Amino acid sequence: MKTNRTIVVAALAASAFLAGCAAPGYPTASSQPQPYPAASSQGYYSSYGVVDSIQMVNTSGSTSGIGAGTVIGGVVGGLLGNQIGDGNGRTAATAVGAVGGAVVGNQIDQRNRAKANAYQIGVRLDNGTYQTIMQDTVADLSVGSRVRIENGRAFRY
Repeated sequence: MKTNRTIVVAALAASAFLAGCAAPGYPTASSQPQPYPAASSQGYYSSYGVVDSIQMVNTSGSTSGIGAGTVIGGVVGGLLGNQIGDGNGRTAATAVGAVGGAVVGNQIDQRNRAKANAYQIGVRLDNGTYQTIMQDTVADLSVGSRVRIENGRAFRY
């Protein structure tokens, strides 16, 4: 009976660890506009203009402190370490597993935070106003490109 419980605990720990390793799902770059939900009762609105500037900005926020990856890694490492040995050996294995898991989880968390960049696109609209848009990709946009702005995203046309 203990063997079945050990297998279940190991499987849950492994799945939690792998879930923490998953990279955030960023949409892929595309030159074609993506379909959007139907227009609201306020009506469909789009505007046109020319790209004035494109800047990459870091949206990850703070890179210090204890993140979820560190905590999850420590818990998973502790659970796996607890499966080894008896008595004082088990206690030592649990402590080593928790520390090792926390280090690995922290590294994964930092790697995922470093990827959190976005593009700030400045557009001079045809009506003379200026609009700044934040997007995760610039696709085929460059300074001077004619763009259509729909639902807060700029598309080349």
